[in-house]
Amino acid sequence: MDFASIARRLALLAGTAAAALGVAGAQAQEEKHKIFLSMSYIGNDWQAEAANMIKAMAAHPNYADRVDLQVQVAGPNAQRQIQQINAMVQAGADAILVFPISPTALNQVVKNACDKGVKVFAYDGEITEPCAYNITIDQEEAGRVTAKWLVDELGGEGNIIAVTGVPGTSVDEQRTRAAKEVFAEHPGINIVGEAVGMWSQAVARTELSKILSTRNWDEIDGLWMQVGCFTANAMQLEAGRAPEDLLPCAGEGSNGGRIQMLPPDTEVEGASMPYAPLGAPRISYASPPYSGALALKLAVAALEGEDVPKRTTLPLPVVTNETIELCEEGSWEEMKEGCNAFKPALVSNPGWFASIFSGETPEIGLNAALVGQPEE
Repeated sequence: MDFASIARRLALLAGTAAAALGVAGAQAQEEKHKIFLSMSYIGNDWQAEAANMIKAMAAHPNYADRVDLQVQVAGPNAQRQIQQINAMVQAGADAILVFPISPTALNQVVKNACDKGVKVFAYDGEITEPCAYNITIDQEEAGRVTAKWLVDELGGEGNIIAVTGVPGTSVDEQRTRAAKEVFAEHPGINIVGEAVGMWSQAVARTELSKILSTRNWDEIDGLWMQVGCFTANAMQLEAGRAPEDLLPCAGEGSNGGRIQMLPPDTEVEGASMPYAPLGAPRISYASPPYSGALALKLAVAALEGEDVPKRTTLPLPVVTNETIELCEEGSWEEMKEGCNAFKPALVSNPGWFASIFSGETPEIGLNAALVGQPEE
């Protein structure tokens, strides 16, 4: 089912919930829905931000009296995540939200959970067990679109560096495969360095430093990075490269990278190098970190009898130098109007992900992504 259909269902659910809340002396639900969050790898900004938004959704007045959210971290270990999910089922889970470390390794434990009446919702990464619900962008489209942009920027020829994500996840596998298929169609494109970046700015710096120990920036024409374009630009500046000579980078939706995309003469409160407007040539995409919060919303809908589809495909947020727009206040309404980057005075961490807006999650905004607080 497409995202618009999900929107209509959630709007209906919200209206029903609002009507129920508006009845004076309405009976409180006897017991809250016991919902667990199973996080896998947490060593990056995206995972922390997604968890914040899930917590904020659970704390919103629409859900605070209906949801008991408990959070556990498995780390990048499929066996540990399997054990964790088993324990959640035994602890009486009604639903489990999960960022799966593998699309297939969890299938049996998820099937066992479903057989016991537990609803399992995977966000961003996929689970292939048919009883699971999946909320994600089209990861292959993300890889394809960004690779094609880079090929076009380079006129079909050049040496590039590729920095991938967390190995074993469906997210990394699908993006990387799709991007490499595009590059393979252009014999003039050569991947001269490749590294596992773990979706982390810090890891990206370490891995780029290793690659650059055997070649210099002048031997590279572009970069395809699941995370790390902000860091790559910073490293080029540190090496003495002029801002106008920064290499084109196809990568993540980090706020630092998007601020760097702004025209160099843009006045931005709190900006300082390298977290500053540079006119850096970029395409910036994202798995939106609100996907986990939407998963919680859909889980509650399913637990309360709504017909929820097994797959929800989210719109792919794509921002280029032509479409970058600065948010002045970061309000939900301002984001609704189309802004897609936040002043450093509002967001101090350049690795923080900026694609936080969805019309289907008005309960969460900037403060949800930053500190786990819902909208008023």
